[in-house]
Amino acid sequence: MKHHNLWHLHRRSVAGGVAAGLFAGLIPGSNPIQFFFAALFAVMFKVNLPVAVVTTLYSNPFTVVPIYIAAYAIGEFAIGNGAGKDLPQNELDLTDKNIGEWIPALMDWMVSLGKPLLVGLLLLALLLSLTGYIAVRAGWRFYAIYAWRKRAQRRH
Repeated sequence: MKHHNLWHLHRRSVAGGVAAGLFAGLIPGSNPIQFFFAALFAVMFKVNLPVAVVTTLYSNPFTVVPIYIAAYAIGEFAIGNGAGKDLPQNELDLTDKNIGEWIPALMDWMVSLGKPLLVGLLLLALLLSLTGYIAVRAGWRFYAIYAWRKRAQRRH
C-alpha cells in the first residue's frame, strides 16, 4: 500500500486505475465487491487506487441493465449462438419441485443464462479496460502536447 503509483496522478497510474476500475465494475455484485476488486487490482498492478475505485461507479442501477444486455449479446456471439436474438425467457420456477430438485433446476437455469452472460461480461470488461487505458493515455498525451505548445507560444 506504500507504492507511489497507488496515490500519485500521472499518465500511467491513472490510465491503469481507469482500466482496473472499468474491469472491476463488471464483476457481478454490489459496489463493495466491485470496490474491493478495484482496490485489489490497483495494488496488484501498482496503479492509482482512488481512480480505480471511483471508476467502478459507471456500473450502477441506472446502467446495469443495458450493460448486462450488451454483455449477454457479446457472450452469445462469442459462444457461437449468434447475436441479435432476444434474451431467453427462462424463468426459474421452483414451486412445483421438491427441495431435492431445486439444485439441479437452479444449475440448469444458471447454465442456460449464465454462460453467455459470464463470457460476455469477461469480454466486455477486457474491451472496456483496454479502451479506457488507451483513451486516458492518449488524452493525457494530447493534453500535454497542447499545454507544451501553448507555453511555447507565450514565450515568443
